[in-house]
Amino acid sequence: MNKVSDYFDISDFPFKELFGDVEAVWDVLGRIGPFLEAWGRFDILGDVSPHAWLQGSRIAVGKGTVVEPGALIKGTVLIGENCEIRQGAYIRGNAIIGNNCVVGHTTEVKNAVFLNGAKAGHFAYIGDSILGNGVNLGAGTKLANFKVDTGDRCVCVALKDHRCQTGLRKMGAVLGDGCELGCNCVTMPGAIVGRNTLVYPNATLRGFTPHDSVVKLRQDQDIAPRVL
Repeated sequence: MNKVSDYFDISDFPFKELFGDVEAVWDVLGRIGPFLEAWGRFDILGDVSPHAWLQGSRIAVGKGTVVEPGALIKGTVLIGENCEIRQGAYIRGNAIIGNNCVVGHTTEVKNAVFLNGAKAGHFAYIGDSILGNGVNLGAGTKLANFKVDTGDRCVCVALKDHRCQTGLRKMGAVLGDGCELGCNCVTMPGAIVGRNTLVYPNATLRGFTPHDSVVKLRQDQDIAPRVL
C-alpha cells in the first residue's frame, strides 16, 4: 500500500512525468524540486491580475486560470489550466498544481502537488504533501509536515502492517483521490489517507487510514442553562 497507483490515477495529470519510476508514493516529494529545475518552459497564459504578485520568471500559469488580486506566487511553480488562485493565496515555491484546482484565501502551499480538481479553498496549510484528484480540504485544514519532538530524524510512515522510513525530514500528508476533509482537520506528519475517505470536522489523523473510510469525531458536550 505504498505505490502511486494505490492512491492516484495520474492518467490525465498534465505533469505525470513527475510520478515516473518512483518506488514509494512519498518519494514524489523529493522529486518536485529537480523536476521543476529541469522544466524548460514558463508561460503566463491565464488571467493574472496586475495586483497579484509573481516573484521570479519561473512561474507557469495555464490557460483559463485566474490569479486574483493579492495572491503571491514565488519560486518555481507550475499551475495548470482552469484553476483559481484566490485573493490572499500564498504559493511559495516548488509547487505543481494540475488542472481545475483551487488555492484559496490565505492558503499556503510549499513543495506540494495538487492533482486535477484538488481544492484547498479557505485558510489551509499544504506543506510537503500530495493531494489526489478531486480532494477537497475544508476551511482551516492543516497538513503538518514537521514533528517537533524528533530533532533531525526523518519522518516515519506507519502503514497498516509495518513502518517505513521515508528519508524525508519534512513530510505532510498523502491524500488519495476523492478524499474530503472537514473544517479544521489536522494531519500529523507522514499521514497516509486512502482513496475516497471522508473525515469529519476537527479530526486529527495520523498513520494510515484505509480506502473508503469514514473518520468520525465524537465529542461529549455539557449543555447547561445560561444564567444572565
